[in-house]
Amino acid sequence: MDTFDAGAGSILRQPKAVWATAGASVVAFMGIGLVDPILPSIAQGLHATAGQVSLLFTSYFLITALAMLLTGFVSSRVGGRKTLLLGLAFVVVFAALAGTSGSVGQLVGFRAGWGLGNALFVSTALAVIVGAAAGGSAAAILLYESALGLGMACGPLLGAVLGNVSWRYPFFGTATLMAIGFLCIAAFLKEQPKPARRTSLLDPIRALGHGGLASAAVSAFFYNYTFFTVLAFTPFVLNMTPYRAGAVFFAWGLLLAAFSVIVAPRMQKRFGSLKVLGTSLVLLAADVLVLGYGDHTTAVVCTVLSGAFIGVNNTVYTELALGVSDSPRPVASAGYNFVRWFAAAAAPYCAPRIEEWTDLHMPFVVAAVTALLGALVVVVRRSALTDEAAESATRHATEDGVGVFAN
Repeated sequence: MDTFDAGAGSILRQPKAVWATAGASVVAFMGIGLVDPILPSIAQGLHATAGQVSLLFTSYFLITALAMLLTGFVSSRVGGRKTLLLGLAFVVVFAALAGTSGSVGQLVGFRAGWGLGNALFVSTALAVIVGAAAGGSAAAILLYESALGLGMACGPLLGAVLGNVSWRYPFFGTATLMAIGFLCIAAFLKEQPKPARRTSLLDPIRALGHGGLASAAVSAFFYNYTFFTVLAFTPFVLNMTPYRAGAVFFAWGLLLAAFSVIVAPRMQKRFGSLKVLGTSLVLLAADVLVLGYGDHTTAVVCTVLSGAFIGVNNTVYTELALGVSDSPRPVASAGYNFVRWFAAAAAPYCAPRIEEWTDLHMPFVVAAVTALLGALVVVVRRSALTDEAAESATRHATEDGVGVFAN
């Protein structure tokens, strides 16, 4: 039985605490794509431009990136369970407030608070799932990626169904679902053991001094710019009703989930992680370039197809971030996410402005170039990513055996 089959077989046999955390993670990731099908509706309802509405993503991910420095600091002092509940509480409050917004400025501000809660929850959820899941870290990562894919698929669908009535309803719906997640984690997740050493605010920055982790983070930065150009700018290009846009991004999310959980591990086993990642980034670059220059039908097809490449990339990058560094996994993950989420904040802000300065095609040309830059980093830094990942994998395997990463 190969590694993937062993991991996949154990995915369904998890403690209640893992399922509660994974279920709440689905809703957390739903919040990312929730606004996709209703972006034009929000712009119309609040009399805002595409550039102003895109700040919903920028404020969300900018705060998420900065908050990555806080997640380990908080969780190492109050514990993983309390950090998860704190993050969920922030999301419930600010998602509900977002639904009451009377201006785009208010909505952008509430999304920033939402981003803080999401950062506290998502980064801690990964550490909790890795520590508590049956079947080892490989099964845990697949479970986490399953939650990510399902959430990214269902977010646009929920946004379309509720947003077709009013653009405010998806925000209230998310607040309700996250409140349910809060109750589930409170009921099923016991407090995790705290680490022997508390994490400082600068530990994630120090972790980036590791060549392999820094290389993975820089490559992921370029990739995330491409990813979030597709996610945040394409809805304005497609210019569809909430139902139609929701259907497009639901199909996109299904491909993302399938390729991240099923296809990526098998491709990694056969061809190697770095070769798979480099090839997928090049194919993503070609896809977004065709998306930008094709007709409407081609744009729809390429949007959906991009989910396959994004799914593969997400899985490989997550494994690199957790395995390549000699830092504890939560610290390495925080440093890695600190870098890459800045691109998620930049792309929604830059893409509409690039269109204003040039034309509709140029934002996708820039996105194609950033995907290629991500692939170039993988190629140039291949030895660091490969050799240091092997050394760190040995170290993590040894330390996992004595419970160092049990939290």
